[in-house]
Amino acid sequence: MIAIYDTLTRGIKVIPVDGSSVNIYCCGPTVYRDAHVGNLRTFLLADLIVRVLRLEGRQVNFIQNITDVGHMSEDFQDEDKLLQQAKLEKQDPFEIARKYEEKFHQDLAKINILPADSYPRASETIDLMLQSIAQLVASGHAYATEVGTVYFDARSVESYGAISGNKLDSLKPGHRYEYSDEGDKRFHADWALWKSAGNRTEMVWDSPWGKGFPGWHIECTAMSLELLDKRIDLHVGGIDLRFPHHENERAQSNSIIGQEAVKMWVHGEHLLFEGRKMSKSAGNVVLVKDLVERGLDPLALRLALLENRYRSQMDLTWAGLEAANLTLKRWRTCMATWGENQNQLEDSEIAGAIAKDIDTPRVLLRMRAIEKDISVPVELKRSVFLYADSVLGLDLDHPAAVRELTSEQIELLQLRAQARNNKNWSESDRLRDLLSNSGIAVNDGPDGQSWS
Repeated sequence: MIAIYDTLTRGIKVIPVDGSSVNIYCCGPTVYRDAHVGNLRTFLLADLIVRVLRLEGRQVNFIQNITDVGHMSEDFQDEDKLLQQAKLEKQDPFEIARKYEEKFHQDLAKINILPADSYPRASETIDLMLQSIAQLVASGHAYATEVGTVYFDARSVESYGAISGNKLDSLKPGHRYEYSDEGDKRFHADWALWKSAGNRTEMVWDSPWGKGFPGWHIECTAMSLELLDKRIDLHVGGIDLRFPHHENERAQSNSIIGQEAVKMWVHGEHLLFEGRKMSKSAGNVVLVKDLVERGLDPLALRLALLENRYRSQMDLTWAGLEAANLTLKRWRTCMATWGENQNQLEDSEIAGAIAKDIDTPRVLLRMRAIEKDISVPVELKRSVFLYADSVLGLDLDHPAAVRELTSEQIELLQLRAQARNNKNWSESDRLRDLLSNSGIAVNDGPDGQSWS
């Protein structure tokens, strides 16, 4: 049974299963720019969960939304992020959305993230959102104003704040959520489900309350309830979405169906880069294409991220990515020398680490121990690595590139052969590690050392 940390209950819980299927919803990208490596860490978390459940034999229904309208922020005041980017690039906002949506899918493929079963777009599910808003108004959980904006009544949900710990009586007036209001809220913590168009002429739709556009939070409520048949076993997202997005989403969804709509909330922690939060102003936003330009395999990013627990804050560095790239090369070389069988062999320590909160650092530690253990037959090593890779997704059975030895590698091989002849085993081991880090796997036999 797979257990994982649930943000709502603050503890590790077994993933709930209704029959053999598991319904998963993951908050997707706002497609007005490239997804950076911090965004991709969250999407990797969802991918790991899907892989683990499928390895266990479960059917997974996985939905990830595409936000192409309605996502406001303090940075853009009252203007949608897509409209702002459309002005900067002098393109239609939906052209912007489709461009960055395609780049998002390309980046996912490069780091071997399995595609979701569906990627619903916010702009194409407006009717679903209007239906959800109408239900909330009819049940008294929402109210419409004279200007045509519809707000959710935050005080109508007694358990508001259960995910984040932010209780209504401690939220101060003036706190910004996604954008400013016209002063027509009944309570300062209420949020817009539908925003009146006002002077806005692009990306607006007709509604029972007048022309306008949806708020951000209602998107995920409408999509998840409809596409997963009102049963969301796991809701995945970055820790930055815990409040207000997931808190508000929970209030909306629970109010529509009259019970907890989500059984478990799973959040991935923040990712720093070189000790700082990634931001355009800091100039340290890292994209997949930046790795490629440096000659790194994109899957080196995946390996580097797996070196840390998903719910621990991580500081990613170029040095760490370089090291992960070397490890990836070494393991692929080892896999090639360990034979060609495709049989997977479950290792109890790896299986236990996966089952207990998807402990990928422990999985990698075990793999390194198996790699170095001369008592383990190479065929067995290969089978265990294939089993682990069904979850890790590092493409370890990918054929290693054939290339000529460098002069430095030739010298290291000669020095190591000399060290073995002199029975200088510590120097021999040191040189083996240097060769391994350069992508050369060395094997010792009765006839001396061999390499590949």
